[in-house]
Amino acid sequence: MSNAAYIDNFKSYLTQERHASKNTISAYICDITKFGEFLCASGKDNFADVTEHEIRHFASQLASNGRSPATVVRCIASLKAFYSRLTSAGLIESNPAIGVSTASVPKKAPRILSGDEIVSLLEQPDTNDAKGRRDKAMLETLYATGIRVSELIALDVSDVNLNTGLITCHSGRVRTIPIYEAAARAIMDYFEFSRPLLAISGENALFVNTTGARMSRQGFWKLLKCYTEKAQISDGITPQMLRNSFAAHLLENGADVRLLKELLGHADISSTQVYARAVKKQLKDSYNKAHPRA
Repeated sequence: MSNAAYIDNFKSYLTQERHASKNTISAYICDITKFGEFLCASGKDNFADVTEHEIRHFASQLASNGRSPATVVRCIASLKAFYSRLTSAGLIESNPAIGVSTASVPKKAPRILSGDEIVSLLEQPDTNDAKGRRDKAMLETLYATGIRVSELIALDVSDVNLNTGLITCHSGRVRTIPIYEAAARAIMDYFEFSRPLLAISGENALFVNTTGARMSRQGFWKLLKCYTEKAQISDGITPQMLRNSFAAHLLENGADVRLLKELLGHADISSTQVYARAVKKQLKDSYNKAHPRA
């Protein structure tokens, strides 16, 4: 069986069984492709012939080439998942990566915006013009749903039902997410008064740029940077911070972590629990600062 066939099998597994997002699949395939290139350079060009020695050598080479510990850990995790799939599918006899361990990398606590920072950011777009109404709708949607920026720009008009207050996200695991009234109103204002002025004929994208085509990731990053500066938020804001804040603020107000897992589209609840730990840490820090005997 060729290396390309092994990769195709793994990609199908990620897509059809794991329902992984496009970005996740891309990251896995990129790591495995790099390993394949390393094998070819080493004179062993088939994934089925790999031993633990080659995987350890690959990790060592990544480190010696200046790759960060986090990158090395991620690459080895990708190979473990890849070979685990090949083993379970009966394509190879054993997983050569299973015994390879790497130094653990401490995870940074997710940066969570305060309520005041969120309000300040959402107030920045000028809703008296078409572009401002679009920007307001995009920011409100991102904070209302916690979707990724790639999922935001992938939304089509048909994915939004303002009568029921629901948005359907098709990236990875298909999920339907409620939106609060202010976000629904911002989308409605944009859809009624701005999108007809901006969108080119036949464009299905919900959010479009000034040329009338689907908004790009880079385009959204630029407008977010602009509004961050206007809001005078010195640390800057990324789309991931809005996702972090959506999750943390829901947990602070009593949301169940299992429900949040479904809303965020996480495959594993351990990814969601990162936010629960961050909220607990914030509460503890606030307690220690505020309590007179702490």
